[in-house]
Amino acid sequence: MGSSELIFRGHESQSQSDDRYSPKPFPSGRWVPPPVSYLLREQRLLFVLVGMALSSLILTLSPSAAVPPAAASAGGEAIFVSRSLAVGPGVIERQQQPRRMHVAGKVPLGLRRKGLRVVVTGGAGFVGSHLVDRLMARGDSVIVVDNFFTGRKENVMHHFGNPNFELIRHDVVEPLLLEVDQIYHLACPASPVHYKFNPVKTIKTNVVGTLNMLGLAKRVGARFLLTSTSEVYGDPLQHPQVETYWGNVNPIGVRSCYDEGKRTAETLTMDYHRGAQVEVRIARIFNTYGPRMCIDDGRVVSNFVAQALRKEPMTVYGDGKQTRSFQYVSDLVEGLMRLMEGEHVGPFNLGNPGEFTMLELAKVVQDTIDPNARIEFRENTADDPHKRKPDISKAKELLGWEPKIPLRQGLPLMVSDFRKRIFGDRSSTDTAAAA
Repeated sequence: MGSSELIFRGHESQSQSDDRYSPKPFPSGRWVPPPVSYLLREQRLLFVLVGMALSSLILTLSPSAAVPPAAASAGGEAIFVSRSLAVGPGVIERQQQPRRMHVAGKVPLGLRRKGLRVVVTGGAGFVGSHLVDRLMARGDSVIVVDNFFTGRKENVMHHFGNPNFELIRHDVVEPLLLEVDQIYHLACPASPVHYKFNPVKTIKTNVVGTLNMLGLAKRVGARFLLTSTSEVYGDPLQHPQVETYWGNVNPIGVRSCYDEGKRTAETLTMDYHRGAQVEVRIARIFNTYGPRMCIDDGRVVSNFVAQALRKEPMTVYGDGKQTRSFQYVSDLVEGLMRLMEGEHVGPFNLGNPGEFTMLELAKVVQDTIDPNARIEFRENTADDPHKRKPDISKAKELLGWEPKIPLRQGLPLMVSDFRKRIFGDRSSTDTAAAA
């Protein structure tokens, strides 16, 4: 009886289910694949087509899908459409392929479609402030990091109020967290007077400061440029100096805090490049002069100019036959930017191969400021190199760079700046009359 009840209930449920709605079966005798059969039932195919049509209409009318107007070159030969995508800490520029493209290679320096976010350590200093001027003029967003040991706010005050400019008072021996695309690491006192004032602090800046900035570059994926120095060659036994020369440096001398500090900074930079795949660039800067130099920093050009303007004897150390090469600051800045934007790690010598003895330099200063300026000889300082002249063949070949401004053209520009800063508001005519 139990089995009959089960059978009865089964029949009852079957009869009830027959009263419910069920889709009309396809006629038998014709084989239809199951996916096609599924789409054809209950007008599913119609709904799919309607959905696709609506999606296409929405995407077509969406503002985000609108293509910005193409920017064509002056000759109409190339059309570029670019967008910027924020990825992680940095910004990556992506160029959509144009329909017609006749121009190959990289965008020339100064013609980038979107400004970069750049940090310049030591950006309130002599070289750094001129670099900041160029980066700002190019349309980049610039962050200056400086502890003002040798830097001056006056060097960058003309950028105050510009939304693309930031100034942070900070010592690079302490870590710093920023979101940037490029790092120009210039922070370090560069004149003997300043780097000998606190030698331990100088080598900490070169080593710990460089470590911190390399760590920042590694974290955010920024390109890093180290401004090293010709002092890594020491008192060279090779003349002129090429980048492959390892130098002749006293590791325990009074200048070694700077010389060896920069050599260590180069070592750290290359180790981060090889071990952590950080994009790095290394520049070895030779003697540079120009406006905004510290007036009493002990470097020969600023010494001679300041002394001649003040009617003091120009101090020549030793016999005056030691040689240096002098490049104008705008030439150096151009070289630094070409190096950063290029594809070569370096190191690169950045200097003017024109060589002057100290007595020849004094004669140029006399001709520029005062023909009656006197020269006073004093005992030479320790570890002072006898010769210094860069071989810039590598920079010419790979960067397309060489200095353009000769000493006799650039020196008057520096003299004008020094005259204003030394004598204040008095005009040059008043100063000349007092002479």
